[in-house]
This record gives sequence, structure tokens and C-alpha cells, in this order.
Amino acid sequence: MNRLIKRTLFILLISIIFGIGMTGIINYNIINFSSKYIVSLEDAPKCEAALVLGALVYNNERVSPILQDRLDMGIELYKNNIVQKVLLSGDHGRKLYDEVNAMKKYVISQNVPVEDIFLDHAGFNTYDSLYRAKHIFQAKKIIIVTQEYHLPRAIYIARKLGIEAYGVIADKHIYPKMPLYKSRESLARVKDYILVNFLKPKSRYLGEIIDLSGDGRVTDDKK
Repeated sequence: MNRLIKRTLFILLISIIFGIGMTGIINYNIINFSSKYIVSLEDAPKCEAALVLGALVYNNERVSPILQDRLDMGIELYKNNIVQKVLLSGDHGRKLYDEVNAMKKYVISQNVPVEDIFLDHAGFNTYDSLYRAKHIFQAKKIIIVTQEYHLPRAIYIARKLGIEAYGVIADKHIYPKMPLYKSRESLARVKDYILVNFLKPKSRYLGEIIDLSGDGRVTDDKK
């Protein structure tokens, strides 16, 4: 029995070491791959749209600070004529929780024309947002807007899906929960590395193709 316990513990230890090692390798590869596509506002290439990835919205439909910073950077890209459209991708899978319309309301308040705002109601996670940007919105060249900790994974997914994607960092403040976000992100990179390279699933919700060169109001009620 002691020999069996020792063997089991040894196998468990080797598995843990292997898992930690693979996590480190995958994280390094994603960060290294994506780093050359992260640009400043001044150096950002002209693209068809800024893809702003969703985040927490409060019960009063007020966007959280981390999401507001993403939206502000997307607005800056639009107002500097770097992008022609703003694509807001977030979670609108529940009746009482709606990220995308709260995002849209904020962007409109900053004087972005409503016809240039597109909504992706089924951006439930980073993979879904990028998959739908490619297959529903037919995005070819975009700038992804999110915080620095999140940007390498988003760019990696986009590039692996065939989108010419760049990223602009939206860190305008210090976020209290950043250590938690970073620790979760290291595992999320492993998950999405497997998804985009091996499993290659479709997004949970698909639908008709939406032309990003058209009027964004067609997306007001579409998933």
C-alpha cells in the first residue's frame, strides 16, 4: 500500500510540474507573439473598426471604471480618424444584464454618431468576441481595445483566426483587483490557446453577416 501511495504521489507531482511548465510556456508564447502588434495611439494604423471588449456593468447600467477606460480609448481612436467604426462586444445573454447597450449609451454621450456604433450582443468571452468579429462582422483589420494584461490573448486569438489585429492599451487608471485579473488571465491564455489551435469551436451564437461599412443601428437588437 505504501508503494502504491508513493507511486501515486510521484505521478501527481510530475503532473503538477508538467502543468506549471506548460502554462509558463504557453503564456510566454502568447505574450511574445502578440507584443509586436501592441501599438500606441499615435502609431496605430488606420483600421476599419475598434473592437472594444466588454467588462462589468453595474445594476444602474453604469459602466465600471475598467470598461470606461476601454470605451474612452475606443472613442479616441474614432475621433482621431484611426478607425471608421466602433464595435462594442459584450455580454447581453440575460434580460437583467446588458453590457453592450450600457457601452453604447456611454459612447453616444461622448458624441460618437450612432450609425458608427456596432453592437455584438453575444460577446460572452474573448474567444466569442473575436470569432464573431471574424465570422459575423467579417472584420479584416481592427484595433482591439482592452487593458494590458488582457491584450496579448485577444490579439493572439484574432491573429490565429485570420484577422489583421492590433491592440491599444486602455490602462488609464490603477485597478484594485489587477493581481486577481492577472492570475486568472494566465489560465485563460492556456484555455484559449487550446481552443484556437486545436478544438476550434464555433461561437455559441452565429447569425447573418453584418457589414461593418454600413449603419451600426442594424445591430441594435441582433445577437
